Amino acid sequence: MLRKLLSRIFLVLFLSGVILSLAYAMYTGNRLRTGKHRVFKLAHSLDPAHPVSKSLVYMADQLKQISGGTMTIDIYPGCVLGGETEMTEQLQNGIIDMMKSSGAAMEVFIPEMKVFGLPYIFRNRDHFWTVLDGPIGSELLTKGESKHIYGICYFDAGSRNFYTRNQPVNSPKDLIGQKIRVQNSRMAISLVELLGASPTPISFGELYSALQQGIVDGAENNLPSFYSNKHYEVCKYFSFDGHTMIPDLLIINLKVWKKLSSQQQKWLHEAAMRASKYERMLWLKKTQEALEACKNLGVKFTYPDKKAFIKKVAPMLRKYEKSSLAPLLKRISETPDKVRP
Repeated sequence: MLRKLLSRIFLVLFLSGVILSLAYAMYTGNRLRTGKHRVFKLAHSLDPAHPVSKSLVYMADQLKQISGGTMTIDIYPGCVLGGETEMTEQLQNGIIDMMKSSGAAMEVFIPEMKVFGLPYIFRNRDHFWTVLDGPIGSELLTKGESKHIYGICYFDAGSRNFYTRNQPVNSPKDLIGQKIRVQNSRMAISLVELLGASPTPISFGELYSALQQGIVDGAENNLPSFYSNKHYEVCKYFSFDGHTMIPDLLIINLKVWKKLSSQQQKWLHEAAMRASKYERMLWLKKTQEALEACKNLGVKFTYPDKKAFIKKVAPMLRKYEKSSLAPLLKRISETPDKVRP
């Protein structure tokens, strides 16, 4: 008798637990669907020590704080969900909500982003950020809507410079015949061809071994990436020619963005802008640290006269000054420098 009673009590408690669990799951699911609580899935290709990676963590903290805990971000770093091509496909298909993308990779989806691949269109870092923080930058972030992509903010990725294994690059003549790794970007390929080198698109993850094995003679990138990926172990010459300044972008699936309330959009945008400004500070600090570290590791830095490089790539600029990018290039050129604190 007692055993039957205990069995019934256990059954009632078990069923009550199941019902409560299902009710909680339905409540949680409804909260996610109705927009009262939102968890974003964000992926990127960078290691945790990278300034952009740290800034995305900072953004997640800021968003949680601003939204009162109703909006949170789960971050998947270091290509755990695939490379940028795979992640972009996942974003367009709604598998992930947000990702960090290079401006060069966005050329395929947003033709206007080709402008970042044009050499020497920004006079300096202040000019670069005045453009991106102004109307031009805001407009470019919305240009991917037909591809289900919406841009939220930009991150600093510095200037791109040549580094080589066997000799310094002091003028375009030093690039003649050199095999230089480039991003898989039409703009990057054209630029390197004009300078007399042989552009070789290679995945960034395979670049170290390609340099080590002599498949390529050098590459072009920013200094923090050169340092953090230990390319200084193979390449002992780094030239600050600063041929392009291509930002990183934080992008979101357009449907996800549109499902957010106007208040949620404001919160997310505010958190992203705070992270963008935080990352710029980190970037400058990281660049200086990388410079000092690489000097101690035997890397020889050169600061060539850019006039010879600008003259060599002039045909590329003239071509696009007659294209659909002409109005955009004119606006960028006419944007004044603005010194930032």
